[in-house]
Amino acid sequence: MPSSHAVLWRDPALPHVESRRACHSRACYKAHSHPTFSIGAVDAGFSLFSGAADGQARLTPGTLVMVPAHRLHACNPAPGQAWSYQMLHVDADWLTHVRQESGLGGAGAGEPARICRAPQVYAQFCELNRVLFSSASTCEKDAALIAFLGDLDVGAQPPLTPAPGLPDTALSRLIAQVEGQDPAQLSLELLAREAGLGRYQLIRAFRAATGFTPHAYLLNARVNRGRQLLGEGHALAEVAYRLGFADQSHFQRVFKAHVGVTPGQYRGD
Repeated sequence: MPSSHAVLWRDPALPHVESRRACHSRACYKAHSHPTFSIGAVDAGFSLFSGAADGQARLTPGTLVMVPAHRLHACNPAPGQAWSYQMLHVDADWLTHVRQESGLGGAGAGEPARICRAPQVYAQFCELNRVLFSSASTCEKDAALIAFLGDLDVGAQPPLTPAPGLPDTALSRLIAQVEGQDPAQLSLELLAREAGLGRYQLIRAFRAATGFTPHAYLLNARVNRGRQLLGEGHALAEVAYRLGFADQSHFQRVFKAHVGVTPGQYRGD
């Protein structure tokens, strides 16, 4: 029988969010509420959830629940069974501010929870958690969180208006700013302020124009530059340093994720 275990992610630099992964859990919880906006996802097994508008629901793997702050709810494994899940908690005031600055609505405190069974949303949530639990920079994690929550349509509102357009000059200026920054220090807030947009608006506009979020664009540009430097015969440690990665191992992970081989394999070592 697989062993039960759980792991919690927190970062003092990101006090508005925390995440938890639990595997093969049989723990049961009384009905409760959180002061945070919470998102839960079922990874394996089945659970019974109460807190949505239509009474108790059976959640299957790949299902998400989005629970507004202070909403009474409970989510427990099927009787006598174990389940695996992920749980994300986001500060409600922080979330309200992020969505309001981009002209979005939000779920009010105490409103019914929403259940989402869309496979692509579950995949996006898993990717967000992968980033949060990884060695990615604080800025990259915060940007991933903002992008996911903005895309989520927390308030079940009408479809969003098209992403704001960026004139060519403004886009060129933004790209130059992104490419000129240290990956670990890229400030989404500063870029958004200079563009006159909310942080989520900036992500949408930049993504519509380039296909990338600002952080993804920067990483892609760094990897492409790394390919050039490696091809010129520069040492791996030197390339990682010149590209602004925290260390050589971080550069190796990012490079392999983009190129499919390690920097050493790419260079033909």
